[in-house]
Amino acid sequence: MNKDLTVGKPTSVLWKFCLPLFGSIIFQQLYNLADSFVAGKFIGDNALAAVGNSYEITLIFIAFAFGCNVGCSVIVSRYFGAKRFNDMKTAVFTTWISGAVLCAVLMLVGLLASKAILLAINTPLEILADSKLYLDIYVWGLPFVFFYNISTGIFSAMGDSKTPFFFLAASSLANIGIDILFVSVFNMGVAGVAWATFLCQGVSCALSMLFVLLRLKKVKTEGKIKIFSVPVLKQTAMIAVPSIIQQSFISVGNIIIQSVINAYGTSVMAGYSAAIKMNNLVTTSFSTLSTGISNFTSQNLGAKKPDRIKKGFFSGLGIVWTLAIPLTLIYVFAGKYILLIFMQDVTSSALDYGVQFLTIVSPFYVLLTAKLVADGVLRGVGIMSKYLIATFTDLILRVILAEVFSPLFGTVGIWWAWPIGWAVSTAMSLIFLKTTKFDKLLLKEEKLQKQASQNADGNIIADVSTDLSGQSKATDTGNSDETEISDSVISESDANSQACAKSDYTGCSSDLTDAPGSFGDNSTCLKTSDKVSFAEKGNAELLDGADENQVNLSEQDISQDESTSCGEAQTQKTKHGFFSFKSKRK
Repeated sequence: MNKDLTVGKPTSVLWKFCLPLFGSIIFQQLYNLADSFVAGKFIGDNALAAVGNSYEITLIFIAFAFGCNVGCSVIVSRYFGAKRFNDMKTAVFTTWISGAVLCAVLMLVGLLASKAILLAINTPLEILADSKLYLDIYVWGLPFVFFYNISTGIFSAMGDSKTPFFFLAASSLANIGIDILFVSVFNMGVAGVAWATFLCQGVSCALSMLFVLLRLKKVKTEGKIKIFSVPVLKQTAMIAVPSIIQQSFISVGNIIIQSVINAYGTSVMAGYSAAIKMNNLVTTSFSTLSTGISNFTSQNLGAKKPDRIKKGFFSGLGIVWTLAIPLTLIYVFAGKYILLIFMQDVTSSALDYGVQFLTIVSPFYVLLTAKLVADGVLRGVGIMSKYLIATFTDLILRVILAEVFSPLFGTVGIWWAWPIGWAVSTAMSLIFLKTTKFDKLLLKEEKLQKQASQNADGNIIADVSTDLSGQSKATDTGNSDETEISDSVISESDANSQACAKSDYTGCSSDLTDAPGSFGDNSTCLKTSDKVSFAEKGNAELLDGADENQVNLSEQDISQDESTSCGEAQTQKTKHGFFSFKSKRK
């Protein structure tokens, strides 16, 4: 079921929307957790180290898939919020096609360079063969990873986070059983672990794509849908590429840190492998919640509801902290028992290193989650540069500190690189968010929607305008810079209201059609560039790509505040907690 994130209380809307996302990513993490569990329990520490070593490289491929997820999700949700369903479907098909091309290139690189990459990160020779085997099989399954992530992004953009959750829950639980079957019964070793993941991811991918197509079929559109659009690809890439760069940069940084850890031997590698799985379970899960915040923000940006963006930020903080604090306590006080799930020997030194990592890192999850929520808002409104600056600062600090602290403090110094990087980057993200000018962003979004409307078939809108006004002088809206407002809607004597309608927002505001960044006045101003005549509320929905809440205009609305003069409006600056907006008040 598609869900409109632009209505309802933000806190309850986000809880209902984000919890299935949180559950989905936990089940997705179960794939690798199950692989590590079976490898450690049924094969041994070397197999656990091999799976963990290869996993850091697979994160680079996942970064590209996740970037496609984010790019598609943000653009589709923006079109969904603006009710531009034709463009929404075009964005879906465009992302699938471009994602397939990108996936093919990555598969080629992965298969040809897997051994060279493993040698470059100081992989011990005793686990090199198993690491390469696991990595090669994973690369063959990349299409499943790509198309599943894109499909979940589409579901999230349309407000449905439950459907992919059910698919992933079933496939990840099945993966545990197949892992055990292939390893303990068929004695397939590390290859059995990899092939089990391959099969289960394939099933969840196929189901997700099928249901996306069925869901899109139910969304009513007019005219022929473009299967591929270069402009839409560019819009998607503007969001996806920075996310890919960010995630890839993080993965490369983690690989560099992995190479530092590999120098300590297989015991430290095994302990770190188990502990980083638990850490990634938290960080990746909350990164997915951050994507949910981006969807919420993007839909409300498209619907021109900036006040909900602010409320969504604070609601998001409440959600992530409610989940992060209990997880922190579990990791600090029960981390040893969790790590034993992956290890055979209770007295193993690998266990001590894993506990050491969780004890140092997990208390700082509260800081990390605050950064992720702020990042979600920044991504949702399209401010990728500042988001990337904060994220890259975190990673660069982490890599440098790991390299510097390792010879000075040993493994403890490496582990402390995480909290320090998180603290600095969190401060940066919050500062960037507080200084963001949301009124300018809303103006930019309005211009984009206006351009899309101008590029639509002007004859259709002109015909509608002619029918409504009873006149035959409709003009091409794609080239005209003037708006004809029918005398049946606004009389000549209503000078004040007509002045408002032609003032290009100067001195007036309305509930949702006012100047970008303003809130809540009931005067009826309409920007001249909207280029459509209106006769009654019921016909407002005929405007291509416009939200009915944004364009409702009737004789009753206009006469309701007939005595209001544009000159009586005063521009004020209203502060909303963490955010500042320019609004117009009477």
